[in-house]
Amino acid sequence: MPDQTGRTIIVTGGGSGIGRAAAAALSAKGARVVLAVRDQDKGRAAAATMDGEVDVRPLDLASLASIRRFAAGIDGSFSVLINNAGTMTDELRRTADGFELQFGTNHLGHFALTNLLLNRITERVVTVSSTAHRSARIDFDDPQWERRKYRPFGAYGQSKLANLLFSFELQRRLIAAGSPVIAASAHPGWAATGFRITSGSRLLDALAAACTPALAHGPEGGSLPTLLAAVGDVPGGSFIGPSRFGGIRGPAAVTEPSAEAKNPDLARRLWELSERLTGTRFPLPAMTDQTAGGTGA
Repeated sequence: MPDQTGRTIIVTGGGSGIGRAAAAALSAKGARVVLAVRDQDKGRAAAATMDGEVDVRPLDLASLASIRRFAAGIDGSFSVLINNAGTMTDELRRTADGFELQFGTNHLGHFALTNLLLNRITERVVTVSSTAHRSARIDFDDPQWERRKYRPFGAYGQSKLANLLFSFELQRRLIAAGSPVIAASAHPGWAATGFRITSGSRLLDALAAACTPALAHGPEGGSLPTLLAAVGDVPGGSFIGPSRFGGIRGPAAVTEPSAEAKNPDLARRLWELSERLTGTRFPLPAMTDQTAGGTGA
């Protein structure tokens, strides 16, 4: 990793797991890091183990009010936003605003946060997804699981597919606005981070827990795709993940998401839904012929 002196990087969920590992690596290279975390005690404990300048600020992605307070407290511009935080639950739960918890936290919370901060970001927005997106779909008729039988892993997959659709649509909008900021996404592969897999099946959950020590890499290995997406030489719209064993682990590299994740019509539809639900909008105006230096004729 090149020297990061002079950069300020916000990491959501930076108090544990992959977020903590990424934040530690960035601060060790000279970046000023802001840990945006729900649990302040955990955040301060994590910051105490890191080198360099590390700030800890409260952020609950399951609350739009908390997201707005956090965004209002960020003064001036900063380099990179890493949308890392995530949750998984084995039963239907809801956010403070009534959203299904996984969709509300993993996608809608980061969607709102990004839009509220975007006109102060100078370099990149990185959103962490998962290979769980490959078997998922967005149910636009019932995205909050109000009528369907709740499937925990199905809801998780929906939220992770939403992360990718959001990132690709964000990149399209940034290009249309003539912005130098790029959007990229990453997935950690199979990482042993203490993040408990809850598929809704006790058998599958037990099997995953038993296989994790043998097959998974640790938080540092899991953070490599995020770090490459955040500071590496990658094009906008990239999806970064481990390059070996079918994407489970190994060196980080550009990889291919599912075809569903790159569907532009789905991405625009999800964006419009997310705007309505969060009350936030893409803050940059589209570039016209005149602003691009054309004649407008």
